[in-house]
Order: sequence, then C-alpha cells, then structure tokens
Amino acid sequence: MSNPIVKGFWDEPTGSWQYVFHDPETMKGAIVDPVLDFDPLAGATATGNAERLLAYVRDSGIELIWILDTHPHADHFSAAPWLKEQTGARTAIGEHVTKVQKLWQGIYNLPDEFPTDGSQWDHLFADGDSFMVGNVPVRVMFSPGHTLASVTYVAGDAAFVHDTLMMPDSGSSRADFPGGSSAALYDSISAILALPDDTRIFVGHDYAPGRAAECQASVAQHRAANIHWKDHPTKAEYRAVRDARDATLPLPKLMLAALQVNIRGGRLPEPEDNGRSYLKLPLNAFESR
Repeated sequence: MSNPIVKGFWDEPTGSWQYVFHDPETMKGAIVDPVLDFDPLAGATATGNAERLLAYVRDSGIELIWILDTHPHADHFSAAPWLKEQTGARTAIGEHVTKVQKLWQGIYNLPDEFPTDGSQWDHLFADGDSFMVGNVPVRVMFSPGHTLASVTYVAGDAAFVHDTLMMPDSGSSRADFPGGSSAALYDSISAILALPDDTRIFVGHDYAPGRAAECQASVAQHRAANIHWKDHPTKAEYRAVRDARDATLPLPKLMLAALQVNIRGGRLPEPEDNGRSYLKLPLNAFESR
C-alpha cells in the first residue's frame, strides 16, 4: 500500500482547486475535479486549466487511469470529457448524481429523454466502494450536504473532500443549493473528521482571504482550528451558524450556466441546427439576493 503524491492546481477566477494524485511506485494516477474555463461575458470555453493538468501528467510520466468528479459543481464547468478524449482515462462520480440530474432536469425544463441515469460518466461509485490507483487504495465516502451527490475520495492518507470543508480559517462550505442540507453537511463533516489525525484534507475551494491560496490541512488541524468546528458544536449549533451565513450569500455567478453542463458530465448542450450549443437560464426560478 502507498500514499499518493498530490499536486494541486488553483483556478483563481473561480477559487477552485483541482488535483492530480499518483502512486509513486507504479506511477498510476487520477485527476480530481478538473476545471473547464468559461468566460461568461463572451460565452466562450477554453481548456487552459485542463491543459495544465495534462502537461503535468505527461511531464511526470503518470499513467492516468481515472478522472474523478466529486459532485456536479455550481461554480465551474467540469473538464472531465475533454481530458478523457486526450487520455482515454475513465470518468466517475458518486451514484447520487442521478438525483441531481432529475432535480435540475425540472429546473431547466429539459425533455423527458434527457438521461438522468448517470450514463454521462463511465462509472458511478456507491458509498463504501473501493478501488486501487496503482498501490494506493481509494475509498469512496458519500458526503452529502453541499449537494445531494457529493462524495469524498480517501486515497491512502489523502482525502479529497470537495466543497464540504474549506481551509480552517474559512470553515465549511454552504448548504443552501437545491438539494443541500446543513444537517447532512454536519454529519458528513463529522465522518470526515473522524479519519486519522494525520489524514491530509484537500479542499475544493479557497478564496484566499488576505493570504495566498491554500489547499491542504490535516484532520487534526481542522479539529483544532476550523472556525466552524473547533468549539465542537452540536448539530443544532452548527446548523444555526451555517444557515445564517448561507442566507447572506449570493448564488454563485456561474451556477445556472454550470449545472446544465455538469449534469451532462461536463458536456455542452447538444448543438442546434447551426452547429452551436446554447445555454438557457430559468428566469425567476430563484430569488435575487
């Protein structure tokens, strides 16, 4: 058994962390939560972030075998399909993505034939599933709360916790998206912070509040210093803090664009008769904040 080498890549416009981890013995590896660039003013996509990941994989001699999404993101597009085209690696996400697809199918008024079975990915993981990346054992933890479908990938001594925890000085992630739940998020954080003290926690976002962007802290550091956890809150206490904070937050500026791409596994909507894809916005489906 090995512990992985982890390389983080920060996308400043969205505050998103993307990761490549690999087994140093076999050089087999995986990508977690790759970002497809999107300029909302121009309506233009680009592959700059994904190309950075791919260059690192190739320069390091990594054999990429998985491209892993932790959940359908609300703040950036997934680059998983593009990376699959370049590498042949399999794509995967948690099995509850089907619930997110059905929820947003209704919000976007997508046709009945829109697939809501998760078939846009090569594999759907259930809670407790395990697999190997070389000699690195990877366990899947269902971690809902931020979304209905969120999972954590525990790869050796590294846990990729998506948007459940932020860095300790920022606390935890919001739980007010459709299908979100601060109660479920409390339970998910409790399970993650029950991992061994020296487990490396890799977060999905950092907005660099007055410091350089960071992506890693240990379970012990989160227990001792995470501003939403260090005082050992009860579920009711945590929910009061989380729900009050969420009520002050605007919705992510890319949410309505990103979800219709990410419930397709990172693919743009099917091109229309002029060969161009279009995004649609559900007007007045959400209140302005």
